[in-house]
Amino acid sequence: MRMDAAANAVAASATCPVNSHNEWDPLEEIIVGRLEGATIPSSHPVVTCNIPGLAARAQSLVAGFRYPAFMIEPAQRELDGFIALLQSLGVTVRRPDPVDYRRKFGAPGWTSHGFCNSCPRDSMLVIGDEIIETPMAWPCRYFETHSYRTILKEYFQKGARWTSAPKPQLTDELFDPDFRLPEKGEPISYILTEFEPVFDAADFFRCGRDIFVTRSNVTNLMGIAWLRRHLGEGYRVHEIESRCPNPMHIDTTILPLGPGKLLVNPEYIDVARLPPILKTWDILIAPEPDPIDSRLLKVTSMCGKWLSMNILMIDETRVIVDPHHKRMMAALKAWGLEPIPCEFLHYAAFGGAFHCATLDIRRRGTLQSYF
Repeated sequence: MRMDAAANAVAASATCPVNSHNEWDPLEEIIVGRLEGATIPSSHPVVTCNIPGLAARAQSLVAGFRYPAFMIEPAQRELDGFIALLQSLGVTVRRPDPVDYRRKFGAPGWTSHGFCNSCPRDSMLVIGDEIIETPMAWPCRYFETHSYRTILKEYFQKGARWTSAPKPQLTDELFDPDFRLPEKGEPISYILTEFEPVFDAADFFRCGRDIFVTRSNVTNLMGIAWLRRHLGEGYRVHEIESRCPNPMHIDTTILPLGPGKLLVNPEYIDVARLPPILKTWDILIAPEPDPIDSRLLKVTSMCGKWLSMNILMIDETRVIVDPHHKRMMAALKAWGLEPIPCEFLHYAAFGGAFHCATLDIRRRGTLQSYF
C-alpha cells in the first residue's frame, strides 16, 4: 500500500502544474511579480513599523501616490533582466495581471489604497500541490491576490488545490496601540495582538515535511497555529526565534540552501537557540553585507541591509545573487555553490529581492523528510 501511495504521489506531481516542497529542488515554473500600477503603501502603524528610518519618513509623506518614474524605470529594467535570465535557464515564468493600486477600497472600519504585486512570496504559500492565499496584516494588501486569480484558476482547473485562509477583519483590536520598536538590549515585541490569525507566507520556509516560521510584525501566533492545524499531521511546523528588532519575513534571517545546509543571519539568529532539529545541519554564517553608497537607494529601500541574503535557488547548486553583494557571492562560491549574477538593487523600493519577487510553483521533486 505504501508503494502504491508513493507511486500515486509521483504520478500526481507529474500532471499537476503545482508541485513544490522545498526551496532547492530543480526549478521548473515560477511566478514573478509586476510593477505596473505600483502605489506607495497607505500609512498605517503596521506598515511604518517595518520600513527602515529614512524610507519610513518619506513613505508617510507620499502614501497613496503612485511611485515616481525615477524609481519604477530602473527597477523595471532589472526585473526584465531577471525574467530573461530565468527563461534562459529553462524556467517557465508566469506573471500576475496588472492592477491600478491607486483605487481606494475598504472593509467595515477602514479604507486604504493598494500597494503593488511586486512580491508574490508574501501573499501565497505553496505546499506541495496546494496554493494557500495568506491573511496579510497590511490593509493595503488586502485584495492583492486578486491580481493572481487568472493564474490560480488555471492551476485549479489543472488539478491544483487552492485554499484561502480566513480573511482578517484588520480592525484596531489586531494592533497594539502602545507598540514601539524595542531599543537595543530590550526584548523583542510585536505590533500584532492575537485578535485573529494573520500571516505572510514569506515568514515561512519549507523543507519537505518540516516547515519553519518566524513570528513577526505581520505573522502572529494565531496565524502560525492556523497553518499548523490546516496542514495536519503530515507536516511539522517549527518556530525559529529572531532577534530582529522589527521582524518581517524569514528570508533575510535564515534560509535553506539545500538538504543539510542553512544560510544564517548572525545579527538576527542565535545559532545556539535554533530548533534542535536544525542543529544537525551545516550552517553558513552570512557575511556582513557590502555597503550601498547610493543615497537614493538608502532613502527608497523598504528593506534592511540583509537583503543580500534574499537569493533564489535554481537547484541545489545554482543560485541567483545580485553582483553588488560580492561578499555573499564569494561565501556561496566557497560553499560549493554556483552564483549567477543578476542586478536587482532598485527592486528593494518595492519590498524585496529575488526570493521576495517570486513564488516557485513547480520544482522537480517529491515530498520527503530531511530530518
